[in-house]
Amino acid sequence: MTVTSTRPHSRSDATPAAAAAGGKVYSPYSFWFYLPTAVIYTVLFLVPTFASFYYSLTRWSLFESKFIGFDNFKLFFQEPALVKGFTNTLIYAVVTSGSKVVLGLLLAVLLTSRIVGRAYLRSVVFFPVLVSTIGVGLTFTVLMNPERGLINGALGVIGINGPGWLTDPKWALMSIAAVDVWKGVGLATLIYIAGIVSIPREYMEAARVDGAGAWETFRRIVLPLCKPATVTVIILSLIGGLRSFELIWAMTRGGPGFTSDVIASVIYKQYQAGFYGLSTAGNVVLFVVVTAIILPLSWFLNRKEVDL
Repeated sequence: MTVTSTRPHSRSDATPAAAAAGGKVYSPYSFWFYLPTAVIYTVLFLVPTFASFYYSLTRWSLFESKFIGFDNFKLFFQEPALVKGFTNTLIYAVVTSGSKVVLGLLLAVLLTSRIVGRAYLRSVVFFPVLVSTIGVGLTFTVLMNPERGLINGALGVIGINGPGWLTDPKWALMSIAAVDVWKGVGLATLIYIAGIVSIPREYMEAARVDGAGAWETFRRIVLPLCKPATVTVIILSLIGGLRSFELIWAMTRGGPGFTSDVIASVIYKQYQAGFYGLSTAGNVVLFVVVTAIILPLSWFLNRKEVDL
């Protein structure tokens, strides 16, 4: 007698393709959920990016464009303020990102310790991140006024003659960098706080049992285990420093002279003068510079992180 099995087919019996895929049957239906994001990404990022590469090779206005090859790039690299802008950009990015790493880590250690008003202090540190960059720039322009500013007024009370923070070529760029650090260190602190609170408490308790002091605990436990947070802060702050524009333009417009010009402000001045193709070429150069610095640095830092 022949017995016919009524057992339903298992997934592994369905098809060879399904078996090869680990028994999972994929439906194209789920991929439709990616479509809105893909459309937004294409419209807001890919299309403008490729359009910028094209228009950097043209002389264009709102109504017409003429293909001129690499002439815009040749003119851009002949810009008198470009060398100063490149130098200032690198200095500004290194100073601001380095300061945010150091101050953000120190503030995070403080704000994860047992101190009175810890939650309030966290809010105070993070608050400048939420304030408009232009608003911060205009406010500090008033505060740093060499004659009527509150900062020099306070220094004068204790007998110190304050410098021209934004009018002296020796101080202008570093003064803006200090304001940038004040505004952005809250985000770095928040990232470091997340990194510190994710460290297992057992490590801290073991260090206390072994008699390690605060410095040894910080150096041997907190600092190494906060490596992912450090990499994140370095990459984000360095990208922000290399692309910085709003704060510099609000406070000095690249002055006095060209002493606080960065690449972005040089590009904007060309746009103001009506050289649209030239300014677009400058944006492409800035994109390439940021990519050429950030990608190798990110690879290097993440490789070191794995090696630990």
